[in-house]
Amino acid sequence: MVEHIINSISHLYPEIAITLTLCVAIIADLVLKKESHAIGWIVLGGLVITGVLVVAQTGSELSIFSDMLAVDPFAVFFKIMLLIASVLVVLFSMQSRELIDYVDRIGEYYMLILGMVLGMFLMVGATNVLLMYLAFELTSICSYVLAGFTRRSLKSAEASMKYIVYGAVSSGIMLYGISLLVGITGAVSIYGINEALAAGVEQPLVLLVAGLMILVGLGFKIAIVPFHFWAPDVYEGAPITITAYLAVASKIAAFAMTVRFFKVAFLDNGVDIAGALPLVDAFNWSVILAVMAAMAMIVGNLVALWQQNIKRLLAYSSIAHAGYILMGLVVLTDEGVSAIMIYVFIYLFMNMGAFYVAMLVSNKLGTEQIDDYKGLGQRAPLESVAMTVFMVALTGLPPTAGFIAKLFIFGAAINAGWLLLVLIAGIMTIVSLFYYMRVVRNMFLFEPQEEDSLLNFELSSKIILMVLLVPTLIFGVYFTPVLEFARNSIQIFGL
Repeated sequence: MVEHIINSISHLYPEIAITLTLCVAIIADLVLKKESHAIGWIVLGGLVITGVLVVAQTGSELSIFSDMLAVDPFAVFFKIMLLIASVLVVLFSMQSRELIDYVDRIGEYYMLILGMVLGMFLMVGATNVLLMYLAFELTSICSYVLAGFTRRSLKSAEASMKYIVYGAVSSGIMLYGISLLVGITGAVSIYGINEALAAGVEQPLVLLVAGLMILVGLGFKIAIVPFHFWAPDVYEGAPITITAYLAVASKIAAFAMTVRFFKVAFLDNGVDIAGALPLVDAFNWSVILAVMAAMAMIVGNLVALWQQNIKRLLAYSSIAHAGYILMGLVVLTDEGVSAIMIYVFIYLFMNMGAFYVAMLVSNKLGTEQIDDYKGLGQRAPLESVAMTVFMVALTGLPPTAGFIAKLFIFGAAINAGWLLLVLIAGIMTIVSLFYYMRVVRNMFLFEPQEEDSLLNFELSSKIILMVLLVPTLIFGVYFTPVLEFARNSIQIFGL
């Protein structure tokens, strides 16, 4: 037992590095001047070291701590995505004007981000339902506080309160579903649940209810319809850096945990938790996910048409994109999983890029209203062109990487026979063009006011912008590295 624990710890170095960075950040917050960005650079250093340790795990296929955590290519892929998102958010935070008034608490801010990183790392690798729940809660609690970090803003306080209320309800439902699942299978590891379901269960109705209740919790974190009500208000009220983090990193981690849980526990033993219920033959599990995906695309895109705040627009956009990604979960073949991985990789750059431009504009103009973007193309040409590229990519048009993301996710759904779902996705993609291009229209088809001057941005801002812009363009025409990275990472330990 001791030898097993020691061996398991040797494969937990990335999580240990994050924890140590958190401890160093706490000490630094006590002794360093908070007016500087010293704590931010410490956090960046810790994330880079963590990244090196994650890359060192490439090719591993291990289960550690008695089937509680997997170290496999699938987990490594998503950990790399989370680290990229986390590094970008820390860099964003060091430039954010929203956080200047809270410099006396900036150490807490970075500590909570590290707490989220640790929780999300455990989410993408957890193979024990209890650890899944604990990782889920660690991530959620940190995000609740971060959403209300700018507490002197009424919108921020409201966002945090709504997030906590919705989160508490969904977590309770999820935990009850887990207890039902453990009760009827007698196992807490997803491998044990797989074996129990393969042998047959005597309570198919309880199994169905448990699966649906677990999906409620995961759907909340993904912000999928009908569990999306918290997202627009939280995204609008939270600091824009945290909004970007929730829209990208939190969603990526939730999708990784969802794919691992359902693929290992249910689908790879041939058990369909809804189809196993003989009294309700029409209640098919894949259809449930397909309906949720369609609803997310429809609601997200249609409601986004009416938004006047750029953060709310991107919030509904992220709900729609969750629907597109969920199409891969409906398929859940290796092709579907690889399509999800390609999509989230590209989604990271194009969505973070859109939020970054929104933050830069907010820093200079003090506004998040889309109408205030009028004439921005002449006042900030580089930033406006970059925003146009990100909007085109989010729509899914060539030659951007967004087109490649939708190409593979649509292709996986078509090959699996989900033609109606792809048709809905295609129509909603056309609808999304209207609200994305409204931002572009305001920037380039309106003249700036006479008193409006050119907006000058620092060199560091332009460098970060190019780091996000270049991959969004390059992967649109040369996507082989992304494709190979995803296909080499679809192996989930135990399958």
